[in-house]
Amino acid sequence: MDSSASKGMTLRSQAGVAYRFDPGALCLELLVTGGPGPYRRYEVLHEPADLAVWAERSRLTPAPVLEISEAEVADMRRLRDALFRVVIAHTRGEPHPPGDLEVINEAAARPALAPAIAPTGKRQWAGTPDGTHLAATVARDAVELLTGPFAHRIRTCAAEDCHLVYVDTSRPGRRRWCSMEHCGNRHKVRALRARHSEEG
Repeated sequence: MDSSASKGMTLRSQAGVAYRFDPGALCLELLVTGGPGPYRRYEVLHEPADLAVWAERSRLTPAPVLEISEAEVADMRRLRDALFRVVIAHTRGEPHPPGDLEVINEAAARPALAPAIAPTGKRQWAGTPDGTHLAATVARDAVELLTGPFAHRIRTCAAEDCHLVYVDTSRPGRRRWCSMEHCGNRHKVRALRARHSEEG
């Protein structure tokens, strides 16, 4: 599980309001780019530039400068969709779909982004990283997450109309919302309104 940084991502609600979402793991950050079935309409990974932008906004530090091909974008979408189905099955306590596990494991077996020390003493990525290195890094992060100490803490946001998935890395392990400033706040407002209408 990569915890190089915990920038979190900026997402927009249906009303267009920006809010911070930190899913707690690199592989779960990929799930906000679209997904299988009904999530296809949220697709943002159409071309190499889209995947480069995602990598830049991800928790990878420093942001990798990648050479990405069209085929690698398609591979990343395939990995994301497989990961999506595996993670959802995991949160429901269902068996992981074997074909999807194969996709994740195949990607994880390839060379990942390799960290290096720049002449300045700062961290950089070795060589000329590409989309395959990025996919391998995401897939390895998924293996770490799904087999590691926080595997039982992968959850879907408690809001009925929200499908964001996160790993609860908080010490008490009581996180219920994708974001306190979005779904957590909406819940508080609804609870307050309900209380007022009961009192009224």
